[in-house]
Amino acid sequence: MLTKVTDQFSNVVSTVQVGRGSTSPLHLDERSSRSNVVVLTQPGAELVARRCAESLRADGYVTEVRVLPDREAAKTWSVVADVHGWLAKKNIGRADTIVAVGGGSLTDVAGFIASTWLRGIEAVYVPTTLLGAVDASIGGKTGINLAGKNLVGSFSHPASVIIDLDVLDEVSDHVQREGWAEIYKTALISDLALLDLLHKGGLRTPLDSVVARCVEFKAEVVSEDFREQGRRAVLNFGHTIGHAIEFASQCSHGEAVSVGIVAAAAISKQRYGFDIDVRSGLSAFGLPVSATAEESRVRELLALDKKNDSDGVRMVLLRKVGDPIVDHVTNSEIDLALASVGV
Repeated sequence: MLTKVTDQFSNVVSTVQVGRGSTSPLHLDERSSRSNVVVLTQPGAELVARRCAESLRADGYVTEVRVLPDREAAKTWSVVADVHGWLAKKNIGRADTIVAVGGGSLTDVAGFIASTWLRGIEAVYVPTTLLGAVDASIGGKTGINLAGKNLVGSFSHPASVIIDLDVLDEVSDHVQREGWAEIYKTALISDLALLDLLHKGGLRTPLDSVVARCVEFKAEVVSEDFREQGRRAVLNFGHTIGHAIEFASQCSHGEAVSVGIVAAAAISKQRYGFDIDVRSGLSAFGLPVSATAEESRVRELLALDKKNDSDGVRMVLLRKVGDPIVDHVTNSEIDLALASVGV
């Protein structure tokens, strides 16, 4: 059974539905003008994508599946150009739909493709990773990488997001751990009760008890500040140094966010007395709390962060759980943060 978790924010946020078995079969909202559905996916999600495509064909749509490169390799201009050319050959029109079936990188690039094809066509996201479900698929950010993380992109909500908890349960432990990094981040910036639940349950924490809560919190923040002119920036806790480490090392996104949380917590402790032991909390989920990366490269990438302004590097810090603040950090605080994660 699917449960809508964003009804109260429906004026500015996509319809997000969470449940079990929702991709078997997958159905789209009826629209008589839709003829074609394109399913974009990635290698690890191809079986789910083809299962979705079969359902869509049974509903009468001409449906094609295209497999994009895995993870960040999909988020390039060349991939976007290739898919745009393919959409042209398939005569995909303004009334048609792109369904993105995969993790966060896949929904990022598929959303960007949908938002730029014919100045924007309908997109539907079916996240197949915990990270994609609680973070990347929610909030309408799309993007590809150029020099730095997500420096090219658009704000464009999908028409709907369909989260199947049965699919999330099937992913490997390694991939699922990445999602727990974002859930842990959400707890730190929002909800002491959720943080207590994670500390008590660790990897045994049931997805049914946390996914909808994370989605609802992010939807509430996004509904207030869709284009990240203010409060939405707090969702980037752990991401400033995390994104830099992701690009400068072999870390996955979720692993890099985990390390970034430790770095941001170190500054928060020095500046505000923040006293949560995030190292133990993250380690309980098998997440890294340090990284190997070239310091000069990390600093170079920090200078490209989207939150920066003419006064320097800005980071999300925590005064206490549920009380984030975005502020400039000094060079000595960046030194402290990088040292805290072994960079």
